[in-house]
Amino acid sequence: MAKEFKGRVICKGNYTGECVVSRQGLNTLATFQKSALKNAKKIIGSDQNNPDVYGKNLTGVALILPQTIGSTTGGLVIQTVCQMGINPAALLFSEEIDSLAASGVILAKNWENSNIIAIDKLGSDILTQIKTGDIISISEDGTVSLVN
Repeated sequence: MAKEFKGRVICKGNYTGECVVSRQGLNTLATFQKSALKNAKKIIGSDQNNPDVYGKNLTGVALILPQTIGSTTGGLVIQTVCQMGINPAALLFSEEIDSLAASGVILAKNWENSNIIAIDKLGSDILTQIKTGDIISISEDGTVSLVN
């Protein structure tokens, strides 16, 4: 039986593809800023303090994380990378989404017509049972399933 996790939908959508797992809080400014400032075609994780994402392509993948951390610019950074079209396909939170990330994905969805998916309250097991590079499937009802 496939591993499944059910969470609360913040921004719905369907996705099947690769994921990157950050087992620690994700600093959006440190992770996304360098790519955004360079007007890059994709986000390469630039937070040297987070080995789970550092140097990895984060554009178009499902990013699994406990929650975001860092400065109050976090929501704006998420909105900006969505506006640029280089955002992760999904932000999947093991814990409750923090207010800054929530504001970023909601603004991106409504102001930028972004297709970013956000689901929270998936539980801490998702951080250990799914690994970077795994293929997952996300359903509009908030179900995340391990495909491989």
